[in-house]
Amino acid sequence: MTEQHIAPLNVALIGYGFVGKTFHAPLINATPGLKLHIVSSRDADKVHADLPQVLVIADPLEAITHPDVDIVVIASPNATHFPLAKAAIEAGKSVVVDKPFTLDLQEARELIALADKHQRFLSVFQNRRWDSDFLGVKQVIEQGLIGNVVHFESHIDRFRPEVRVRWREQNLPGSGLWFDLGPHLIDQALQLFGLPQSVQGNIATLRPNAQINDWAHVVLNYPSHRVILHCSMLAAGGVSRFTVHGDKGSVVKQLADGQESQLLAGVVPGSESWGQDNDALSLFAGTDPVRQLPTPKGDQRQYYMQVRDAIRGDGSNPVTAAQALAVMAVLEAATDSSATGKALPLPLSEQEIANW
Repeated sequence: MTEQHIAPLNVALIGYGFVGKTFHAPLINATPGLKLHIVSSRDADKVHADLPQVLVIADPLEAITHPDVDIVVIASPNATHFPLAKAAIEAGKSVVVDKPFTLDLQEARELIALADKHQRFLSVFQNRRWDSDFLGVKQVIEQGLIGNVVHFESHIDRFRPEVRVRWREQNLPGSGLWFDLGPHLIDQALQLFGLPQSVQGNIATLRPNAQINDWAHVVLNYPSHRVILHCSMLAAGGVSRFTVHGDKGSVVKQLADGQESQLLAGVVPGSESWGQDNDALSLFAGTDPVRQLPTPKGDQRQYYMQVRDAIRGDGSNPVTAAQALAVMAVLEAATDSSATGKALPLPLSEQEIANW
């Protein structure tokens, strides 16, 4: 049966702030087999200006329990992730939660156990697995072009010296740069290298008048290599997105994936220019001249395509419970390490590690 003859899965998007508006709504709308049916927001005019066809419901619980909804996507503030995801699972819905999954490991474990009990689909939105920069670096590593990796450095740096009035920059549970960008950095690293032996975190508040952390430098310790994850709000330029050194060479990806910029500019996901990255990878192989390698296209729609297939029984969950839990464990270990000044093992049980 062709895609157009299969009834679409109806999606309720909870939250229409920056993340819901910029990422989730366009990506859902661009995924065949998914229909953005409901948006939960207190600003119906804002939603209908972009999405005139959707039903807007102010109360998130009413949207979650709506009988026509198959999938609930939670893109509301971080502190609401756990209670809203819990309500959606108990309502019998498939659930996608924006990163970070929850505020802590205890909440993450409870949601995973609840989804298992009710046999409901539960996933975390890790769209940056399909970023052009990450796909390019991953390809170089997997092809063995730089040999065995000894140093992997991943930066998401911005220049925003002024503290803005928004919940992410207020001293609230789940706020701060580490919980905002850390999950992306961590998930990509774990996809490449698996679980580290220990984590060293240095997390700070550097901008004048900042209420919550706006700088993080985290090292993941592996037996034969090190992974550096870094994010900052005070980096005006001069830093590569990825720098990777191996025993046969190095690869540098200077500029970041452009899909977020494209979404902000109104580019339709899946259109001809979608995910195009003209910033080549620089390959340094010993004393050979530097080679410029083309960067593959990115396509964050792949996350929702895999979610669709998994719910239909035609594929696997793109972000499993074990993967979601591991990201939370690194987030938590880095935060605790920064507070204690010690390298810490992941706070996971033997069974949770084995599940990885």
